[in-house]
Amino acid sequence: MINLQKYPPTIAQSIKELNSEAEFCVRNEDIDDIIWNDNTTPISKEDILAKQSELQTDYDNKKYQRDRKEEYPPMEDYLDGIVKNDQTQIDKYIADCKVVKEKYSK
Repeated sequence: MINLQKYPPTIAQSIKELNSEAEFCVRNEDIDDIIWNDNTTPISKEDILAKQSELQTDYDNKKYQRDRKEEYPPMEDYLDGIVKNDQTQIDKYIADCKVVKEKYSK
């Protein structure tokens, strides 16, 4: 299953991507207001902002995936068709998915 991030990347997420062991506090999503804790070596603002930009690009590039996820029919419809051996229901599920894929192309 694809793990899609619902919200744009934060400074904290960017720091964790650069150093998963970092201990810090970011106040009000302000790059100039980071407190580094527990002897964590500070990461430069430039490196943090570069990582955030990279994560933002990835987030933006996956918009079609987030849009599709919202409109795909429930997986239960497909599974119900399989359990009931109802090929019409299975085919409808697949057709409905294809409509969504076409609506939100890559």
